[in-house]
Amino acid sequence: MTWRRTGLIGIACMVFLLLFSHFVLQPFLVPSGSMEPTLQVGDRILVNKLAYRFGDEPRRGDVVVFDGTGSFVQEEPAGNPVTGALHAAAAALGLAEPDETDFVKRVVGTGGDRVVCCDKDGRISVNGVPVQETYVMFGDQPSRVPFDIVVPDGTLWVMGDHRSQSSDSRDHLGQPGGGMVPVDMVVGRADWIGWPFGRWSTVPRTTAFDAVPAWTASRHGTAGAETSGAGTSGTGGGPGHG
Repeated sequence: MTWRRTGLIGIACMVFLLLFSHFVLQPFLVPSGSMEPTLQVGDRILVNKLAYRFGDEPRRGDVVVFDGTGSFVQEEPAGNPVTGALHAAAAALGLAEPDETDFVKRVVGTGGDRVVCCDKDGRISVNGVPVQETYVMFGDQPSRVPFDIVVPDGTLWVMGDHRSQSSDSRDHLGQPGGGMVPVDMVVGRADWIGWPFGRWSTVPRTTAFDAVPAWTASRHGTAGAETSGAGTSGTGGGPGHG
């Protein structure tokens, strides 16, 4: 086999992997501890891009990767287009940290949900039902900041599992969009941990929201006028992956 043929095969394999990661299953390097203990720093998760492609939408409890441009990041950072393209290719293969506009968080509220923090026992409630968030980092409070919001249709309220180390929807309450992530900005659902081998597993599913009822106007009353919040969470992570 000639070196030329070997090179062409290598290029073809690379193109196939890039196309596969673009349309089907993309590795995503977890660069911070904002989703601990579910996801650890250095984990390479496999993001299922087909999960919401055929009419299904993110559900409460799903761990999703999304583009935060316009919600968590108000302007897309400028940069060298050549180095940007190379970095994007490496990130698509899970070989580099994600773009500064990419985030991984857990869906806590979907369109129409009223999410409130916190009740007398310190729990978040969704549509009036307290949620036992067993996935939250041991020792963390559900939130240090009280809030009472109604999630607009077509958007998501998302939070990290390591609440004291997560920059999430709470940190953007006073900004355009109010911390809500448009559903059409979701890249996909994190379904598997592919690396390191010692952590090779599916991303655990949660039953925490099973008892939460669907949104009803009578349940919320005039809550549509209450889409508001106060302050920001105490210690958020950096842009792109907090």
